Amino acid sequence: MLKNLRLIGESFVFAIQSVIVNRLRTILSLLGITIGIFAIISVFTIVDSLEYNIKESVSSLGSDIIYIEKWPWIDEGGRDFKWWLYRSRPVPNYSEYEQVRLKSQKGQYVCFVTATSTSVKYEERRNENTILIGVSRDFDHLRSFELEKGRYLTDFEITAGRNYIVIGNTIAKNLFQNTDPIGKNIIIRGNKYRVIGLMHKEGKSSFGNSLDEIIIVSVNNLRNYFDIRNENMNPAIWVKAFPGFTVNELQDELRMIMRMTRRLKPTMQDDFALNQTSLISKQLDNVFKTLNIAGWFIGIFSLLAGGFGIANIMFVSVKERTNMIGIQKALGAKKFFILYQFLFEAVMLALAGGVVGLFFVFLVTLAISQTEFIITLRTGNIVMGLLISTLIGLISGLAPAWTASRLNPVEAINTTF
Repeated sequence: MLKNLRLIGESFVFAIQSVIVNRLRTILSLLGITIGIFAIISVFTIVDSLEYNIKESVSSLGSDIIYIEKWPWIDEGGRDFKWWLYRSRPVPNYSEYEQVRLKSQKGQYVCFVTATSTSVKYEERRNENTILIGVSRDFDHLRSFELEKGRYLTDFEITAGRNYIVIGNTIAKNLFQNTDPIGKNIIIRGNKYRVIGLMHKEGKSSFGNSLDEIIIVSVNNLRNYFDIRNENMNPAIWVKAFPGFTVNELQDELRMIMRMTRRLKPTMQDDFALNQTSLISKQLDNVFKTLNIAGWFIGIFSLLAGGFGIANIMFVSVKERTNMIGIQKALGAKKFFILYQFLFEAVMLALAGGVVGLFFVFLVTLAISQTEFIITLRTGNIVMGLLISTLIGLISGLAPAWTASRLNPVEAINTTF
């Protein structure tokens, strides 16, 4: 056993010496594997990060929340879907929200939400195209966020329609710069609104649902200046299930309530959409599976080229060292010693190329991380890159190593180049 380990160690040393001596050949061998590993791992890293960012945005919508809206998030009709049927639907209104709140036994929190875009002003500073969200009570239970300063609207302030607002972090920076916004008044449509809360910075969202550039106000206040029944204001009813009830159970109840409220006959189709994040997640899973398959195809062609390059150079190495192989065999070297020697060399070349490829992927992630897009080179992708490199080295070096191990020592010694 010790003798075999010593021989394997010597094979490893021989392989290292060969790699060091033939620097140019080593670099050329690394190139194909480097490109292949860079291609495949960079695609996987970007896809993983994209999946993480999008699913983080989706998760902020709540996995146990149903959104009653006019339009469905996912096209349920396929290619034969008649979009104009959706267009003719009425939008959810405030009275329907009140009916849902009154009749739902499975909905723990119910909120009416609508939004519009307007210009806001503080002293001489103005913020154009500001998103103004009008909400009823329970919004803070349905949409998670953190307050950096101040407080949220009370149920009384929401019901009474007080001129109090909670603003996003970007709005505060644009209007108040480095000063504390709490207690100051913002002008919206000629009316003064007191800032009572400042939300913590969330950063950009893949679905554009970040609260950084949003102002939250009572819907009872917003309806005094805007038509909340207008489709352009995207009115919706958000409902979260009580613990112990599934989203599907809540969905069935809401469908019954909405059909009764809108007096739909049993033969009539729903004229509303019950949206939930699981619909998006299922679609995203299919998209990311396709992207991963595409990543494999992109990387495989590069890895094949790199593998053939290593195999070719290893065959050249066998030819150049035929005389040395003959001498080693004449001195008693076993076949597996020669086999391991060339296999180790091939694996080291492939691993070195893989490490360089991973290093370039790491540099790319550092560059992208300077933006607000979250991207990380995960441990799983690093391990996968190293395993792929090792496998390519083994496969590429097997034939040359086998050929070298089967050489006749007498003929090998007498071979000259």
